[in-house]
Amino acid sequence: MQTFKAYRIFEEGGKSAGRFVDLALDELDQGEVVIDTHYSSVNYKDALAATGAGKVIRRFPCVGGIDVSGVVASSSDARFKAGDEVLVTGYDMGVAHDGGYAEKVRVPADWVVHLPKGMSLFEAMALGTAGYTAALAIHRMEQNDLRPENGKVIVTGATGGVSSLAIQMLAQLGYKVTALTGKESEHDYLKSLGANEILSRKDLVMGSRPMEKSLWAGAMDSVGGETLAWLTRTMQQDGCIASYGNAGGFELHTTVLPFILRGVRLLGVDSAATPMHQRQHVWQRLATDLHPKLLEKVVERVHFADLPQVFPRLMQSQLRGRVVVSMKAVV
Repeated sequence: MQTFKAYRIFEEGGKSAGRFVDLALDELDQGEVVIDTHYSSVNYKDALAATGAGKVIRRFPCVGGIDVSGVVASSSDARFKAGDEVLVTGYDMGVAHDGGYAEKVRVPADWVVHLPKGMSLFEAMALGTAGYTAALAIHRMEQNDLRPENGKVIVTGATGGVSSLAIQMLAQLGYKVTALTGKESEHDYLKSLGANEILSRKDLVMGSRPMEKSLWAGAMDSVGGETLAWLTRTMQQDGCIASYGNAGGFELHTTVLPFILRGVRLLGVDSAATPMHQRQHVWQRLATDLHPKLLEKVVERVHFADLPQVFPRLMQSQLRGRVVVSMKAVV
């Protein structure tokens, strides 16, 4: 029986523990499409799952990895045929269905997206869930009337994967971008991505009034907690906030006043379960007007064999931007 390498996460002693294993195709979860994996990526959610720092995995054991790109090996669904270049992000991948950290992946056809024209398999994973989330957030904000002429857009957690890509996308669209970061050493890096100004988290005075001075036409927030509450208080009239992370806490303590007096809109961004028609549209934009021109600048490449060393670095905030995993270099 032919086997392949996979990074599978187990529950041992009440904790998550991942390790490389040899699997056969029949040991993977069911699905109509089998993919020969070329690349995957490392997201915060992947690190939470692999380290057990967050209760992300919903079924053990489970092959990790919420993203994958590769070539269709076989398909029982007419929408896909052997040789098609495809990608999959989100859904239950890597949390309740075997994911992208394997040389072969088997998934439901309804999860699979044809690789957009002009995008490589590597670029698909350099973007991955992070790039898709950033693009979806911008798309949602534009649907809520955000335009470059409205004013500044602030991006929090600015050196993270989603935010590093969001800064580039916003700048390319003509927005004036303010990057909020706690990493003093990364100011020049953020400016090189397109940020017009940098706010240091340690110098930030949030205030305590129900509404503070109007500053932002739009906000993209990966932090949550006190930062998101401050954003609600500092938005301009009819401003909108895209919320897609909780690195700073998942509770939100604010008042209704920004919403009823300034018309502030708080938009939740769920990248895992987006309807396919919208998912395909956003991926097309990622291949065209939202494709970051400096994508390589925010990417670190690692071999599959080195994957376990990435998770603690991400959890300890020792990484910036994106990590792409090459699945064709397993030892």
